[in-house]
Amino acid sequence: MKYIIIEDEQLAAKRLRQLVEELRPEYEFKAKFDSVESATISLPALSYDLLFMDIQLADGISFDIFDQIHIEKPIIFTTAYDEFALKAFKTNSVDYLLKPIDHNELKNAIEKFEKRANTAENSESQIESTQLEKLIQSLNPTGKERFVVKVGEHLKTVETQEIQLIYSQDKGTYLFTLSGKRFLVDYTLDKIDDLLNQAQFFRISRKFIINMSYIKDIIAFTNSRLEIVIDHFDEDQIIVARERVNEFKSWLDR
Repeated sequence: MKYIIIEDEQLAAKRLRQLVEELRPEYEFKAKFDSVESATISLPALSYDLLFMDIQLADGISFDIFDQIHIEKPIIFTTAYDEFALKAFKTNSVDYLLKPIDHNELKNAIEKFEKRANTAENSESQIESTQLEKLIQSLNPTGKERFVVKVGEHLKTVETQEIQLIYSQDKGTYLFTLSGKRFLVDYTLDKIDDLLNQAQFFRISRKFIINMSYIKDIIAFTNSRLEIVIDHFDEDQIIVARERVNEFKSWLDR
């Protein structure tokens, strides 16, 4: 079996390779990539049977790779961020391992991969419902806790609980905070929506995600839509899309 490691932390990649060599010395290590860009460029030209893939990479999230090239080989995801677990298993994943990687858990993941290979299950087969249920239970119930943003030449963190609103504007995605400040982030609105606590945040339209704690008022708007009022936000009207109104009301009334 030939395998590839996609990991931007050198020590983590080295440890993973050592563990695989201990468990399966007959496996052949083919390559290591540390970014979305390098993996996207090189993977199509390589022959391999299994990918070990970290989710947070040097230049983005590994799911971006799937947007650019087709991958049909099995994947064992390795990451420290368990809020990505459900999305990971919606791809052609064999297993999902949290760092630091445990020897026995890696052993079980490799055995699962081998079982699928030996029984001729193709790499795009559906994950069993029991696995999906287990994953859902393991997800971080509070969602993403903070975002790293750049302010001039400095990096700072913005706590998710302080975010009143997240919106897209001029091809950028912005966090609007309790202090009335906005910060540009390197995520699309779709990706942020996957990371947030769905009990606290709701995507009301293609443009806006709102935090329930900071809704100041809800006003009836034209064409059966609703307008949301958030303190100090005056960039644009915050309108609940007509097709989302009923779901939004149910979300508020749960």
